[in-house]
Amino acid sequence: MKTTKPSVFTLSKLSLLVAVVMGNYAFAAEQREHNQIEEITVTAQKRNQSIQDVPVSISAYDGAFLERLGVAELDTLSEITPGLVIQEQSPNNPGFVIRGITSDSGSSQAAPRVSIYYNGADVSRSRGSYFELFDIERVEVVKGPQATLFGTAASVGALSVITRKPQEEFSAQIKGNLGNYSAEGLSGFVTGGNSQLQGRLAFSYRQREGFIRNIAGEASSQNPDGLNQEDMHGIERTSFRPSLRFTPHDDVTVDLVYTYEKNDDTGTSFKNGLYAPTGGNTSPYSFVEMSGSPMSLEVFGREDLGVERTVEDLNLTVNWDINSELTFTSITAGRRFDSLEVFDADGTQAWFLEFAEDATGDQFSQEFRLIHQGAKLTTIAGVSYFTEDGSQAVPFSTEESIFLNCLGALPAFGQPCISADGSVPILTPVLTEGAAQLLTYNLEFENYGDSDAYSAFVDVTYALNDSLELTSGLRYVREDKSSGYRSDAPNSVLTGSELFTVNTNGEIFRAEADYDDWLPRFNLLYVVNDDINMYATISKGRRSDVLSVTSVRGDDGLGERSVSEIPAEIIWNYETGIKGQAFDKSVNYNASLFYQQYSNFQVTLLDDEGVAFAADAGSATNVGVEAEVRALLGADFEMFANLAYLDATIDDDSTNGNLAGNRFRLQPEWTASVGMFYSTQLSQGYNLTSSLVYSYRSDVFFEPENAPISGLDISEDAVSLVSARIGIARANEDWSVSLFANNLLDNEYLVDAGNTGGGFGNPTFVAGPPRFYGVEFTMNFGEY
Repeated sequence: MKTTKPSVFTLSKLSLLVAVVMGNYAFAAEQREHNQIEEITVTAQKRNQSIQDVPVSISAYDGAFLERLGVAELDTLSEITPGLVIQEQSPNNPGFVIRGITSDSGSSQAAPRVSIYYNGADVSRSRGSYFELFDIERVEVVKGPQATLFGTAASVGALSVITRKPQEEFSAQIKGNLGNYSAEGLSGFVTGGNSQLQGRLAFSYRQREGFIRNIAGEASSQNPDGLNQEDMHGIERTSFRPSLRFTPHDDVTVDLVYTYEKNDDTGTSFKNGLYAPTGGNTSPYSFVEMSGSPMSLEVFGREDLGVERTVEDLNLTVNWDINSELTFTSITAGRRFDSLEVFDADGTQAWFLEFAEDATGDQFSQEFRLIHQGAKLTTIAGVSYFTEDGSQAVPFSTEESIFLNCLGALPAFGQPCISADGSVPILTPVLTEGAAQLLTYNLEFENYGDSDAYSAFVDVTYALNDSLELTSGLRYVREDKSSGYRSDAPNSVLTGSELFTVNTNGEIFRAEADYDDWLPRFNLLYVVNDDINMYATISKGRRSDVLSVTSVRGDDGLGERSVSEIPAEIIWNYETGIKGQAFDKSVNYNASLFYQQYSNFQVTLLDDEGVAFAADAGSATNVGVEAEVRALLGADFEMFANLAYLDATIDDDSTNGNLAGNRFRLQPEWTASVGMFYSTQLSQGYNLTSSLVYSYRSDVFFEPENAPISGLDISEDAVSLVSARIGIARANEDWSVSLFANNLLDNEYLVDAGNTGGGFGNPTFVAGPPRFYGVEFTMNFGEY
């Protein structure tokens, strides 16, 4: 695939927009006299600070900003945040990419790279990290290694979400929406209490039919009497969040938050790029014929394709202001997830690669910290404990002759995997000389990961004078890890051995190991004047060692334990930036330049049997620039824009093997977006509200090999998306009604390619959402 840069036309549009923004200030000075961008307070350094005073690269959005844009899903944050890409195949399989580094491994033996924090607690494990964005106080995206304050999982950055807390005054909201693809949604909250005890209940329900038609089970399909599969990418998501705030004393605040989420989505459309459905073609955007396994209920525990996922989260946070300078904080959190996804990995009507993933996890964390804020010296010190117990089981179902034929292992018979008329040749009667019509084959393999992490950290900031502030931080982490693997893989009738993986006869092979490290950071903040701050930072990040346990065939032909250790991935980040405001605080901006050097860069590859494994790709380098601006143009008009450039590759060194010189997967070189809010009075008591966002992403590779699979390109060209909202609201904001559209121009683009099918020579392609549109009605009550 060719490497594409932003076109001159695209960059010219962005330049023209910025020029128009700046030019308008000459005419809007009088109007903006009382218009200032509200200061955003963040907690990226574990204390309340203005975002301008934080000497790291951070993008932050309050809940009101997200609601004005209609942001309800994590992946939508990609459209407005430089250096961030969130890929959502399904809620079971999200990918978080910060500065080109992807964290999406489902293996219980591998550690995440990007910390996902929910109300101050780490929830980074991939299969449990997705959650709905509703009733949100603030989202912070912190870029660069943040291990000192966020823990070892934040090797390249952290995404922190803080939910709204209860308040004393009565307030409530109800919001409903209807849209195409039979979309329906209902959300809201109610809060109130007294001076000592306040409560809040927030909820969200969303459902929508799938946007990729699945003809499996229909009269025109190859299995008209089979299960009628639902259309792909449909959603049904239910969430609720009760919370309590107890203030027994003016100096003590106790927050208890429980979150429950249930996902019941239809399957992901893994469209085969080689074989078409009956009467169709191989375009990822046209209908599919994904019939799944006829033994799905028996083997996978679910009859149809799709995701059943439940997440529960309980968080207890205590803040005690011991005196005017000293604060104690305790965060106790537990999270449990259980996620079953049944998927057709070959994406065809053939009973070929039918899989499920049954992932479970239990997490518990405890952090204690003290913050002392003096006139010149601020000290943060604490200890934390994190424990996790997880497993990922992968059952598989196929018909033996179809499996072998579709892999190209039966060339003598000259039969295609799928015939031109869409039928699936079954060679079992020939191969068994009539002894059997079908040969059902099922197996299951499972990995396990238990981890206990103990940390102690200290972070000291000293103001040398009114202009210069120095920060030095250090975290020590010790990890006790246990990994396991089992495989129940019977011998195939046709081959006499397992179709793939090596059988352990149900025995769990285990291994244990301990690791530790020191993770420092050094920051410098220079206050140029009241409006401009400059900073520089050096920080170390670490993705934990991978203790990999699997099975291999021994000399006696039986499965035996194989243990390998992939060393910890180490990153050194060197960064400088500027943050400022102008035009009487009606404009704020920030820009950063960074250089990152990796050693033992960890990648996930697929072996010849389609099984994922961790590997050390050697050294890698990442150089980039990020910039953001937000501006108020008078009382009615607000704009924001961002731009990021990344040059991230595995070093082109012979010692780095076959991946040398390759770009990181899911890493666009360029991302950019421009957005606006416009509101004006229509008549007495009514206002017009609107928003518009344009986002751009350059080409990406979906696999670390950066190479075609079976002759098919596993990448995506540049993508541009537009979303818009327009509505009418009462001047007192007690109600509003809006029309909205996402992907307004109905552009076709890919979310992923290659996938599990690619490991078997049958790459599949996942289409991104088409245009969604609808109407939303909101009513507010009480103090809002």
